[in-house]
This record gives sequence, C-alpha cells and structure tokens, in this order.
Amino acid sequence: MEQFLTAEERGTLLEAARQAIDDGLGGGGPARGGAAGVLGERRGAFVTLTRGGRLRGCIGFVEAQRPLLETVREAARAAAFHDPRFPPLRSSELPEIRLEISVLSRPRPVSDLSEIQVGRHGLIVRRGPRSGLLLPQVAAEYGWDRETFLSHTCAKAGLPEDSWRQAGMEIEIFGAEVFGEARTGDAGPGDGRA
Repeated sequence: MEQFLTAEERGTLLEAARQAIDDGLGGGGPARGGAAGVLGERRGAFVTLTRGGRLRGCIGFVEAQRPLLETVREAARAAAFHDPRFPPLRSSELPEIRLEISVLSRPRPVSDLSEIQVGRHGLIVRRGPRSGLLLPQVAAEYGWDRETFLSHTCAKAGLPEDSWRQAGMEIEIFGAEVFGEARTGDAGPGDGRA
C-alpha cells in the first residue's frame, strides 16, 4: 500500500474524522485545523468504522470535490450516520468505535488484468449504470486471489460475479494509504468493508 502522509497528517485526519462524528452526535464544536499541504489536495478517501472488529459503517469518495481534510470529515459523518446498511451511530457506541481511513490515489483504467496487484490495488468495476468498489485491504484481509477479488467487486456492483470476464466491463485500479486508530478489545480485520 502507498505511503505519502506524515504521521502528523495521519493524526490530523483521524482526529478530524472522530471530531466530525462527535459533532454529529451533538458533542463537538466547530471543525478545527486548516487544510495545508496534502491535506489541502483534492483526494478521494474512505472512512471505515468498526465495532468489536466488525464493520459498522464505511463511506467514501473516489474523487473528491473538496480538500482531503474536508473529504475525510464528510466521509466520517456519512459512515457514522448515513451508511444504508446500518442504523445511525448512537452515542453509547462511540467509545467502542475504531476508525480507519483510506486515502486514495487517482483511479486508472486497466488494460491487462495482470496489472492488478492484490493487497496493493483497490478495484472499481463499471458496466452501464452499475459500479462497485472494494478497497485494497479487503482482498488481503480475506486472502483472495485476483479472480476472487474481481468476482466480489462485480457482486458489489450488483452484477454477475463473472462479469469481469466479459467485453464491455470497465475495470480501474487505485492505490491507498490505509491507517487507523489502535483500540483495545478490537478483534481486528475481516469485516467486509467497502
């Protein structure tokens, strides 16, 4: 996985994500910190929430319209309160929530499937109005090979799992710098995020 953020920038993003969720629960104040350097660049990002090692929300933006810092704040609020797979986060859950952030590189089309490196690349598949995305860490956590990763990404798009073999399928890859909070009692990965 890629690495281009400093430890301080990672900390700023994690703090901003947690503050955005706290604000959404009515416990915070105005957003702190400006967006300088990489934090001011327009970059895609996903925020994943886990509770006890299980997925509790994951929302993100492949191509951001705002600076990275704002994108992370928006993704954190959306993951906590607007992921359609889960009810909105409750205040009582907050102490058990672990945050993980994936800052994305720009997606690029794949001309040959051998370009896809499991554990390094995330996938986007598109056919007509349907699209699906899985982050790079998902395939690594589940021990998938390239074909299984492609099949699961197609399924996420609501397409038959073997759609990636058919003409007309658009496939893109992207990298991500993935980092998160360490929490005691967290059972770890394996939660089916994004």
